[in-house]
Amino acid sequence: MVNKKMPYPLPYPFSLEEELKKNPEVKMSDIEMLREWCDKQQHLPKPSDLHLIMFLHSNYYSMEAAKNTAENFFTIRSHVPEFFDNRDPLGSKELRQTFNVVFCAELPGLSKQGYKLLFGKLIDPDSSHFSFEDCNKYIFMECDLVGLKNGTCDGYMFIADMSNVSLGHVGRLSPMGLKKLVMYIQEAIPVRLRGLHFINCPSVMDIIMNMARPFIKNELWNIIHLHSSIKTLEEFLPIDLLPSEVGGKAGSIVQMQEARIKEIDDKREWFLEEMKYGKVDESLRIGKNNIANDLFGVDGTFKKLDID
Repeated sequence: MVNKKMPYPLPYPFSLEEELKKNPEVKMSDIEMLREWCDKQQHLPKPSDLHLIMFLHSNYYSMEAAKNTAENFFTIRSHVPEFFDNRDPLGSKELRQTFNVVFCAELPGLSKQGYKLLFGKLIDPDSSHFSFEDCNKYIFMECDLVGLKNGTCDGYMFIADMSNVSLGHVGRLSPMGLKKLVMYIQEAIPVRLRGLHFINCPSVMDIIMNMARPFIKNELWNIIHLHSSIKTLEEFLPIDLLPSEVGGKAGSIVQMQEARIKEIDDKREWFLEEMKYGKVDESLRIGKNNIANDLFGVDGTFKKLDID
């Protein structure tokens, strides 16, 4: 069977040879096997070789787990438009406003365990400017670029400074929104997530965690760490790697944010192509859409295959 769909685009140059050097455990035969499986799933987009490698690598080379991640990655991104659609950085008024509300970037250096570091922070404390959906949309845009630029790596640690989070922000959260966020992190992100560290946690953090807890599996729960200050974070990474506003020496958030917005703007064409070619076609799905059932609590049944 020949899959005539357009291949999923990439925002940066990619070398299959370099990725294979980084990951001697990845075999070309496994990449081809996963490619053939994806081609047979007519509802799925056509993933790039880098995506195939990331699906395998993030699941420690388990073929069945890689298939599940591929399915969940494309399906969740297609069914949660509030996070993954309308991602034109120059054409969306909401995104431009969000760039002034939240910050997200990869930090220089590695954790003490050798993991790459991502940092996020609400930079506007006014909860009336906060949109949970738009903030996550921007964060995932940044994470997409970071992940596809780095390719595979031993893992990521995410640090979120919660100092500007208030009860007003909590009032803008919903259980369904948190469920979608948690499910994407747990079931679909093709990276090895090593830790979620929340620093400078206010008292309302307990409310947020209680709202999210029903959706969090133990595997994810066990790598979540709440810190009342940055002192206890030092066990995991050198504090100097943090932005200067939170006690580090990595430079100011303002300067880093300007650089990240420029990078996102420069990759506008990729975001437009990704929205066009990265979606599932549910009219071609055979059988049940299990992830939609988990997300929305509905029976996501599509056409069944008739076999003579």
